[in-house]
Amino acid sequence: MANIDRVRRVDRIVGPPLCWLVGLLTPRRTAPPPPEVRRILVIVLSEMGSLVLTHPMFERLRENHPSATFYVLCSDTNRPALDLLDIVPDEHVITIRSGSVATVIADAVRAVRRMRALRLDAVLDLELFARVSAALAGLSGAPIRAGFHRFTQEGLYRGDIMNRPVLYNPYQHIANQFVTLAEAIWSTDVPPAKREVASLPLNLPPLAQRGDEREAARDALYQRYPILAGRPLVFMSPGGGLLPIRAWPLASFTAVAQALIARGCAVAILGTAADRGLAQALQRACGSDLCIDLTGYTGNVREVTVLLHLGRLLITNDGGIGHFAALTPITSIVFFGPETPVLYGSLSPRAINLHKPLSCSPCLTAYNHRRSPCDGNNICLKSISPEEVLALADKVLEDRPLTELTGAK
Repeated sequence: MANIDRVRRVDRIVGPPLCWLVGLLTPRRTAPPPPEVRRILVIVLSEMGSLVLTHPMFERLRENHPSATFYVLCSDTNRPALDLLDIVPDEHVITIRSGSVATVIADAVRAVRRMRALRLDAVLDLELFARVSAALAGLSGAPIRAGFHRFTQEGLYRGDIMNRPVLYNPYQHIANQFVTLAEAIWSTDVPPAKREVASLPLNLPPLAQRGDEREAARDALYQRYPILAGRPLVFMSPGGGLLPIRAWPLASFTAVAQALIARGCAVAILGTAADRGLAQALQRACGSDLCIDLTGYTGNVREVTVLLHLGRLLITNDGGIGHFAALTPITSIVFFGPETPVLYGSLSPRAINLHKPLSCSPCLTAYNHRRSPCDGNNICLKSISPEEVLALADKVLEDRPLTELTGAK
């Protein structure tokens, strides 16, 4: 949490005066779009999972501006997810490295120079939780700047940089709100893009295979862990990432893993090298060779997404891996509590988004900079019982229809 807290502190101190200053230097008038929008840049600096949810927005941009060239400004930590989606060519990606403040500033200066040299027609700022993206949008030189704005709501002060300020709507899925940003380019309404969204399909394409990478991943996994061959494979991802409060209790993961192993399944634990301690604790509790540790096994986001093709079920906390699974045929059970699937649920038709509607849930929002008031006792997730998850897992492994699993009509 130290890194994310440092980012919040810097943003709180530096962000407001920076946005105010950039707002003074940026023409605020509601400029009409040029006759032809030829160059559009999208800024997305936050979590990798959010990038997966941008796909419907890019589809709408291509539909509205078929002759336009697209660019993306992202962080180096998000770059692998962008490559996974194959949205824009490599040479159209501008990257800001994470690390020291000096590195971020130097890369931001280079990014501004590159954006201005491109002579952009429009820039879309997809960020909700930081202010630097708004400042970069204002300095881009683009005459059309679309981004979220608080209007009369609480939330982050981001100055008056956007001349297509879109109202953040906590009752609509964020993928729909990204599409609204795309529609705002042509809109002069206040707020922009007053459109009906109920019938909008939010579809993701399957991951395009490169050669025989899935077969190679299967062969490598079975060669290393021959005990997996011929068994139903269930992936688990117990890590909470930058926000540990989003994690389902490890004891609950353990109870489900033990029961699945008793049913003849193999359980593979996914995560980064930082999650190895969780994986080892789960392995010790299971006491079985059918529980294997794959934390740090994959080298990048694409490799873990390819690996998901080999499993029958993914059980995971809310986070990037649940969104990557939407690009594969795997069924996933995703736990929500501090955040809500109404806003951030997986777009996969094979996803089961579990959420208990507590009085305090969700508590991570755009209004509090994703800083939960919770004392760490995340009852919203603890109230999802292992028995409930195991019953769903059994039905998935029995190949029951998803409508039967979720109660959908």
